Amino acid sequence: MHGYHERTAADVPVDGRRVLVKVRVRRMRCPALGCEVQTFREQVSGVLERYQRRISRLTAQVSAVACELAGRASARLLPALGAGVSRHTALRVLLKVPLPALAVPRVLGTDDFALRRGLVYATILIDAETGRRVDVLEGRTADVVEDWLRAHPGVEVVTRDGSGAYGEAVRSALPDAVQCGDRWHLWHLLAEAAAKEVAAHSACWAEAAPLRRASARRRHSSAGSRSAT
Repeated sequence: MHGYHERTAADVPVDGRRVLVKVRVRRMRCPALGCEVQTFREQVSGVLERYQRRISRLTAQVSAVACELAGRASARLLPALGAGVSRHTALRVLLKVPLPALAVPRVLGTDDFALRRGLVYATILIDAETGRRVDVLEGRTADVVEDWLRAHPGVEVVTRDGSGAYGEAVRSALPDAVQCGDRWHLWHLLAEAAAKEVAAHSACWAEAAPLRRASARRRHSSAGSRSAT
């Protein structure tokens, strides 16, 4: 043993008051010749992790709030609970939360989104029955989706947009799977069709407008003459 080292870490608040814990750990010397790490500090597993300034149970509470509210909202709520952190700290804690185990859904939803519009795109896969994210793939080509489907069998229904790339990937990897359009794209296509129909008949409405105005004037004049008599 080489000596002692004190660490100060924040613990779970008590009655809305901030609690600090001082931990005295041993500083050890490595007896191995030629070791690059001459001295090191012992770690208190389950209580205080390496380089952390919060006790593990406080970190777990901050992680739970950050998972639900993300950065800015967490930074506004946590001080009211006695654990003040910045939004950047909340995001760092959120990024350290381990991802849940990947579960292949029965109904898989696929769609693309832009990381940099016009340059970089990715594909997001969700469980269409629960709305939970399943995975995010780099790119939006057919081979990317096909490789994922082959590596994760079990999908029975795939909802997608009108992209031919996704359809080709599903037909190649899952020939027995049912393909259908997702709800958002169906409503979007319906709205576009309605807008095109309105635009196509706008000239007809313009021609009918003078007739309606003339008919309205006649009704108004006839009503005025009856009231005068």
